Amino acid sequence: MKKEFQIAYVPIGVPTFHLESAQKEFDKSVALIKSLTDACVFPKEMLLSIDLLDAFLEECQPDLVILQNITFANAAYASEVLKKLDCPILLWTLREPAIDGGRLRLNSLTGAYSAANAIKAFRKEPLNYIFGSPEEEEVRAKVGATIRAAKLKYDMRHLTVAAVGHTPQGFGFGRALDLEMLENFGASLESIEARELIDIAKGYSDEDVKDYLADAGERMCGLENTPEQNRKDFARLYRAYKEYVKDHHVGALASRCWPDFFTAFGTPVCAVLAMLNDLGVAASCEADTYGALSMYLGMQLTQQATFFGDPVSMDEKENTITFWHCGTAACSLAREDTGAKVDVHCNRKIGPTLDFGCKPCKEVTIFRIGKDSDGGFRFFIAGGEALDKPKQFNGTSLVVKTNADAKTIVYESVEAGWEPHFVVAYGNVAAELEILAGMLNMEVQRY
Repeated sequence: MKKEFQIAYVPIGVPTFHLESAQKEFDKSVALIKSLTDACVFPKEMLLSIDLLDAFLEECQPDLVILQNITFANAAYASEVLKKLDCPILLWTLREPAIDGGRLRLNSLTGAYSAANAIKAFRKEPLNYIFGSPEEEEVRAKVGATIRAAKLKYDMRHLTVAAVGHTPQGFGFGRALDLEMLENFGASLESIEARELIDIAKGYSDEDVKDYLADAGERMCGLENTPEQNRKDFARLYRAYKEYVKDHHVGALASRCWPDFFTAFGTPVCAVLAMLNDLGVAASCEADTYGALSMYLGMQLTQQATFFGDPVSMDEKENTITFWHCGTAACSLAREDTGAKVDVHCNRKIGPTLDFGCKPCKEVTIFRIGKDSDGGFRFFIAGGEALDKPKQFNGTSLVVKTNADAKTIVYESVEAGWEPHFVVAYGNVAAELEILAGMLNMEVQRY
């Protein structure tokens, strides 16, 4: 039976400080966390002794601990948490409720130093920390982002990623190993040859895929202009992929595309991947497995489709980077004035593929899970705005005005050897991704 996602609020302290002040902070902290999630378990009272702490920990199976110094507590308290629980920790220090020349009421900050010293002795990953009172917006934002990051880490442990076919020659950066995926991200990776899905698709009759063709026709603009055989073959592929994803509980999929689907099937898979993205299944092309996983993280955090593509152009004066790909963007990302237009593949001149500029968005996050030269995983994170721009090239495109200097981003990402595929998530989820990288003990390059 699948264990549900759980957070444990662990307020530690000692009874020799001002307990009336501590109780007020305890009550406000519980209210804050409850406003952010319904997955948290709370102690009935402040944990002001090791015995109370141990009793509470025996009841928990958390995926995240919010460890708060409700008052000062020595390192023995944090050490108990570390001995008993193996999950991410957010260390939270409370602000002193009053500075009036009188009694030090909480001494939470000194307790945080004791707890942090113990945590760093036990753990290699970066310390996740916040200072402030429950009513402060910075605290709310950090606690919320940490909860969302922990939920994402939990979700990956229950994720199946599918690799359909092998990467083309020269695209080896997209390959993944099942044990590597499991060890680093907790996700399961399964593989199937592209020809297997092609063979399944070939076995469908026109009647078998009638509903799939109708579904796509409602989402796309101009699909009826694609030659009839290509339309029907697209619908066959769509059914084959959709049923495979459903039957195997796939949440992210990386598919081989060229040359097989042009040469062995006669119809591209681009529009099929676009449909999967619309349906909430992160689907990348060119068999880029970690690109698909990057899309999945962005989709989970924003609850909408992400854009997947190459950085193909930079405008220093406009401070923009243009992202583009052949035509796999979700229909829901299309500009309202054009809709999800359909055309032919820019190189092979066979359809259907998507062909539109993407809708604008005030805040987007450019993201990529990649590898450094030593094979270690790292996160690329940059913020910006998706501009209101028409289609830039045949295919699907998105122009991002970056928060940081675009030229610096391009130069440094090229010089650092980042992979040529990036994800653009519709929303500002940089904080969540950076916290997740810390939980996974992975390097971050953030702009």
